[in-house]
Amino acid sequence: MREKLLRDFLMLWSTVDPIGTLALFAGLTAGAGATERRRTAIRATLYALAILVGAIVLGQAILSGLGIRMISLEVAGGIILFLFGLQMIFGTAGSAGGGPETGHDLAVFPLAVPSIASPGAIMAAIVLTDNDRYGLGEQALTTGVLVVVLAATCALMLLSGPVLRILGANGAAILVRVMGMILAALSVELVLRALGVGKWSGS
Repeated sequence: MREKLLRDFLMLWSTVDPIGTLALFAGLTAGAGATERRRTAIRATLYALAILVGAIVLGQAILSGLGIRMISLEVAGGIILFLFGLQMIFGTAGSAGGGPETGHDLAVFPLAVPSIASPGAIMAAIVLTDNDRYGLGEQALTTGVLVVVLAATCALMLLSGPVLRILGANGAAILVRVMGMILAALSVELVLRALGVGKWSGS
């Protein structure tokens, strides 16, 4: 169980990418006041939480309704997460597709989606709570890990100014790339497990 929780944390941390979100948040809210920055960070985190918990609760049921097996999702998810990890390594992840749409709340786009609740994070949330592999207790623990990761993401956004000053641009870039390498390795393990190659215990 301890190993699963660690894997869950690393995969969710990598796909949510709090460091990349921190950099994006700092850039988008550079001209906002402290109160507005705090409200934006909290709203973005709550929106992302709703999306990811919704994926945990309803995602697999929707897939079952469409006739998509979990093994297919795991292989596809592993490939997507691997590509996402490569994007983090080569510096193209976390851009969230550009700036915000005119007239839209920054907390919704691009912070909650697609920066925090990224396609990779949604995929990871579904795969890590597979109904056929994990019981309600394990799924609840994974959801708890998700809440911890999102809380850390919110805290980093709230502390974006001093954190970026301490890390510097180079420090933030190094952390993002290290997490990208870890995510790429975890995604390969995900595909190998789905294909029955090697051994990755689920407990």
